[in-house]
Amino acid sequence: MAIYNLGSINIDHFYHVPHMPAPGETLSAASYQMGLGGKGANQSAAAANAGARVVHIGAVGPEGLWTIERLQSWGVVTGHIVKGDVPTGHAIINVDTSGENTIVLYKGANYALTIDQLEDALQDAGSGDMLVMQNETSLQAEAAQIARSKGMTVVYSAAPFDIDAVRAVLPYVTILALNAVEAEQLCTALDTKLEDLEVPEVLVTRGAEGAEWRPRGGKRIFVPAVKVEVADTTGAGDTFAGYFAAARDGGMTAEQALELASAAAALKVTRRGTADAIPTLAEVKAFRA
Repeated sequence: MAIYNLGSINIDHFYHVPHMPAPGETLSAASYQMGLGGKGANQSAAAANAGARVVHIGAVGPEGLWTIERLQSWGVVTGHIVKGDVPTGHAIINVDTSGENTIVLYKGANYALTIDQLEDALQDAGSGDMLVMQNETSLQAEAAQIARSKGMTVVYSAAPFDIDAVRAVLPYVTILALNAVEAEQLCTALDTKLEDLEVPEVLVTRGAEGAEWRPRGGKRIFVPAVKVEVADTTGAGDTFAGYFAAARDGGMTAEQALELASAAAALKVTRRGTADAIPTLAEVKAFRA
């Protein structure tokens, strides 16, 4: 079995600031770093670090070729990452002293993938495989429809939240992943409750409180968050989603997957950075012990 990830690839620019800038305010950053990010790349890194076979589907520009090598270093299959002329997506990330962040995204090459390239990437996928997606690329609804026609499990992270994007993919989604804010936004937009969503499984992360899994018509499972000293929350949700997907792909129960993903996300927030800061499975096991 394999996880196919139609996912964004971004070059992340981190600025560590004393507080979030107010309108018109100029701040001096205490430090700066650059690394691989994007919700897609983060989730591929997490799932691969968790032991899954991951095939990344995406696109980069000429200045982003190093991101492919970085994904390969974690064992991610990168043969379906298109190299084009559109600049690689990037993110400007401000992180304050409490570890909270604000992010500005430039979509770039993440929206340059064509339907022919997508169909080629999913050609060998089949029943038992998993498609992971986020709202940072084009062709989400098309990919979800192709995946379901092949009998694949479709995992969708509804972030950045956009109700039209969610509506387009919802009929094909197996596992819908949301944070607490996105869950509230979705329920308000659809005038419904989480338990009434017509999705087989709903996964909700609630930051320092923990995370919950809701099967349609079944019993809710909640796992509290592991208490740690927070350095940077960027990428924590992606770490959780990637580990959860890998755990389910590997045959774990929902509760086991929640516990593993919660530990991985907790360990991630003790480190600064995004994809490069995501822990390995060995590190997560040692952390849990």
